Amino acid sequence: MKIVIIGDGKVGHKLTAQLSEEGYDLTLIDQNEGKLQETLNQLDIFCITGNGVDIEVQRQADVPHADLVIACASTDELNMLSCLIAKRLGAKHTIARVRNPLYYRQIGILKEDLHLSMAVNPELAAANEAARVLLFPETSKVETFMKGKMELVEYKLQEDSHIVGMTLADLYRKYQIKLLICAVKRADDIYIPDGSFVLQAGDKMHIAAGHQDLESFFKALGKKNRKVRKVLICGGGHMCYYLAAQLLQAGMQVRIIEKKKERCEELCELLPRATVIHGDATDQELLIEEGLEECNALVALTGMDEENIILSLFAKTRGVPKIIAKVNEDSRAQMVEDMGIDSIISAKSATADEIMSYVVARNNSYASANVEAMYQLLGGRVKAMEFIIRKECEITNVPLKDLPTKKNYLIACIGRKRKIIIPNGNDHLEVGDSVVVVTTNQMINQFSDILA
Repeated sequence: MKIVIIGDGKVGHKLTAQLSEEGYDLTLIDQNEGKLQETLNQLDIFCITGNGVDIEVQRQADVPHADLVIACASTDELNMLSCLIAKRLGAKHTIARVRNPLYYRQIGILKEDLHLSMAVNPELAAANEAARVLLFPETSKVETFMKGKMELVEYKLQEDSHIVGMTLADLYRKYQIKLLICAVKRADDIYIPDGSFVLQAGDKMHIAAGHQDLESFFKALGKKNRKVRKVLICGGGHMCYYLAAQLLQAGMQVRIIEKKKERCEELCELLPRATVIHGDATDQELLIEEGLEECNALVALTGMDEENIILSLFAKTRGVPKIIAKVNEDSRAQMVEDMGIDSIISAKSATADEIMSYVVARNNSYASANVEAMYQLLGGRVKAMEFIIRKECEITNVPLKDLPTKKNYLIACIGRKRKIIIPNGNDHLEVGDSVVVVTTNQMINQFSDILA
């Protein structure tokens, strides 16, 4: 699959690194020669210096023969125009990054007129991620599969939990709840656990289950259903707008602190039910005055990673039960997790995941099982992929215990006719099933890749 990426910014760079790792034929276009040289030193790809809107630059990148062109340059207008030109030159598919809420509200018309295969909105993708965590506050990350019927949540095991020291087989026997612990991070090691795996305090577990089963499990662990009712958002950018709109719709009280007066006025018009405060969110007195200590959650969404980290740590000292920080730099995100702030969101990571799902789906669209969704967990070290079985093949109608799967591949969940099945060895796959596979290995391009 031949892919051209326009823009070597945060999203473009992360995407280039991920696609390069998976062995795709890549060309990267950017106007900044120095930045491209840095990328070239790190990755084995072809780079072209120039403007992605320039037809000659696109021809030089062989856009007319590209399977996919992804435009993630600095402005929406550049991205949409680049995709329009790429399509006219003969590119099979195009993806544009579109951030402006005004454009995104009419994305249906824009996609049709510009012949876009997909439009991605980094702030909306990250806001969706934050909203899912706030609706399920026991967790630090929530991904959804099977059109929202199944959830894959990240949960850190505390020292006082009564399942510490228990094997997974004993846990499943004791609680009789339909769920599967499909990946565990312990210190720097990642495990795809079996029934004999013993849980320890500090384990970061990824649990697959339906929403009701997850609620039952957390209740059985003695976790009170501590719903988030009052949220304080620091920083009033696009992500704040998308997140606040979702939270207000869910019946939560939302307060927003924003530095720029003009932006405060805009947010007042856009979100009449939210309380918007003009001020500096890093002012401790202002935070306390605006009810930080009475909040169920603080979401730090300023434009600076460092500010978000400081705000999160301050909120932690004040006993705020749920804290979410936007941290774009991967190395800083790791640092913050080590400080005990579990819920980290990154617009570039959320966007890269959306685009990677699309790329993998296009790559195997003629296979017996198509990729429907893909998420990268634990810094990309674990991948969770949803396939839909399209036709009879060597993997259908065979008991799972008789399917010789490779090491570190786990069939975590099967969706069949509105039913969620947490599989055992006697279950089998049928045509039409949605199947979630979790692995620590490279991307799966064909479902049959999981077979030994």
